[in-house]
Amino acid sequence: MLPATRSTMHPAPHFPAAVLDHPAVAALSPAWRQALLADAPPRGGAAVEPVEVTLGVLDALARLDADADTVLAALVHASPGLVAALGAEFAARYPAVVALLDGQAAAAQVWALHAERSGSAGSEGLRRLLLAIVRDLRVVPILLARQLAWMKQAGTLPEAQRRELATLTRDIHAPLANRLGIWQLKWELEDQVFRHLEPDTYQRIARLLDEKRGARERYIEHVTQVLREAMAAQGIAADVAGRPKHIYSIWRKMQRKGAPIGELYDLRAVRVLVHDVASCYAALGVVHATWVPVPSEFDDYIARPKPNDYRSLHTAVIGPEGKTLEVQIRTHDMHRQAELGVAAHWRYKEGGRGGDAAFDRKIAWMRRLLEDGGGRDDAALAGELDTELVEDRIYALTPKGEVVDLPVGSTPLDFAYRVHTEVGHRCRGAKVDGRIVPLDHCLRTGDRVEIMTAKTGEPRRDWLVESNGFLASPRSREKVRAWFHRLDRTRNEAEGRELLDKELRRLGLLGADLAPARERFHLAGDGELYVQVALGDLGPHQVARALAEHQRAADAPVEPAHLPAEARRPARGRPGDFTVQGVGNLLVQLARCCQPLPGEPILGYLTRGRGVTVHRPDCGALQRLLARQPQRVIPVEWGRTGSGYDVDVELVALDRKWLLKEVTNAIAQANAHVNAIRSDHQRNGARVRLRLTLRVSDYGQLSSLLGKLASLPGVERAGRL
Repeated sequence: MLPATRSTMHPAPHFPAAVLDHPAVAALSPAWRQALLADAPPRGGAAVEPVEVTLGVLDALARLDADADTVLAALVHASPGLVAALGAEFAARYPAVVALLDGQAAAAQVWALHAERSGSAGSEGLRRLLLAIVRDLRVVPILLARQLAWMKQAGTLPEAQRRELATLTRDIHAPLANRLGIWQLKWELEDQVFRHLEPDTYQRIARLLDEKRGARERYIEHVTQVLREAMAAQGIAADVAGRPKHIYSIWRKMQRKGAPIGELYDLRAVRVLVHDVASCYAALGVVHATWVPVPSEFDDYIARPKPNDYRSLHTAVIGPEGKTLEVQIRTHDMHRQAELGVAAHWRYKEGGRGGDAAFDRKIAWMRRLLEDGGGRDDAALAGELDTELVEDRIYALTPKGEVVDLPVGSTPLDFAYRVHTEVGHRCRGAKVDGRIVPLDHCLRTGDRVEIMTAKTGEPRRDWLVESNGFLASPRSREKVRAWFHRLDRTRNEAEGRELLDKELRRLGLLGADLAPARERFHLAGDGELYVQVALGDLGPHQVARALAEHQRAADAPVEPAHLPAEARRPARGRPGDFTVQGVGNLLVQLARCCQPLPGEPILGYLTRGRGVTVHRPDCGALQRLLARQPQRVIPVEWGRTGSGYDVDVELVALDRKWLLKEVTNAIAQANAHVNAIRSDHQRNGARVRLRLTLRVSDYGQLSSLLGKLASLPGVERAGRL
């Protein structure tokens, strides 16, 4: 039940009687009809559409068998004061209607973007953007119905406004109706656009037709009835449907074939659907026995399918009254393939080439949902929206409103490379919706991105380090690799060595033998390894992990011989953190001198009275202890790691404004925590040394974070203490 409305003693209805008496409105519940009668500010103002448009929307939605929520959302959108009259509980009680209202508001953003540009360039991006931001597909029929209603009233608008409305319809609405299979509105939208953008040509084609559309529709009804009876007489189970070709489609075919209207045989067309291929040819025999065929107009696309796997039989005959008639015959499976599969002809109609398989699957699912969505409850519909409309693409905007199509997870740097390779190479910063963001910022659909570039520049090596998160698109990464591939080998080798040494220094592995990594990645020498790192084919962290794993295996000591046999069994230290071999029920603690992290090689040292202390193998303190008492070393392995571990980090950078803010932002984005921070200025005051105590989950997270900190402007070194 709707919330109680305000006084109804002297109602000033939101809608006139013509709207309230419309069959689509009359079918609504009594509570909703009472709400539509509620008193409210009088209609008027730019936000309220004319009554003729509202009636046109209702007519179109009635033809589409729209449900009550869709009709209500169209009416509420037409009268902004109605939401306030319905009360504060409206949104909570009727979320489906509110979602449809939100979808109509979001679509207005696309119309505004279209108005910013001249011509139809980029319309495909706008259509994809619209489908990406619309969460409830029932919004689309509302948008198409309203646009058709406005187009039918366009004759009363000024010339400039009329052409702007027709251009928007041509670029966005008509192609959407075509893709989603909403044929009832598609042909009307196209004809209305043609009528207002090419009025002389439209009138010429209309005069060439020997009858009005209504007469052609009656002719098709007669032909389909005759054909049904003929099929039934021969025992062929067939679905027969037909349609007269509309004016815009006739003109398109005349242009494509370069033929006059008299040579077009499909001004009137009938489609016959049967169950199997044998029935297709049997139905063809019935058609040719019923009417005289046109010999030159037969195509067998079942025996010889089109390149896009389209299959069907096409023939033309001289039908009743001596008028030509096209007949298409196919199986139900062929029809589904033609409408929803790779043979779907909406690309052919729009002149598209190639294909985006994921987008095509989404369009096919949308078609199926729109065809039988009326029989689904809200919970089932919401479930399908969540599972089927998960976007694997985002649609960001340039400052001029052009749509850029990117993979989910893309960054401003990916955006720059998508715009142009040189823009990517020279990218030095970015703004999203007017706010400066880091280059690893994750973009979302609808973001307006501005790339800040240097006059000259080149990509940076750390853009290729996957853990840094600068590039999500394989296409962008390939462009950066291609740039570095053009450099001479000597420079690639030197810069690869620098990148790898920086990573090994951070992890305490500098100077380690690279042979284990060469063997792991099947490389001939150190030089080849450096080149692979420089070109991004290998990440420095991958090499470091290979060396760490090798060192862990090599440094595992033999079980201490001095321990009694009963103690030689695995035992747990602090619950879940470590597995200490050979000692039971002893306290285990991390050494504060080297602060080992999960994932690093570790060794245990059996202390007097303090249990086992866990060190990194390269820890200086551990080396001094082992020099005196090597028998106290104990094998230790990481178990189930805890919630976090403290580690001290040092960062040296040029002292500048916002440095500390950028450092803490990078730490927060890496999901690490700052436990302590201290800064010391060097003697000349130009540099600052930051010492931070961080809480991280493992050394992989630390490695990634140190890479991000080292890439900040002005940072000269970032590593562990």
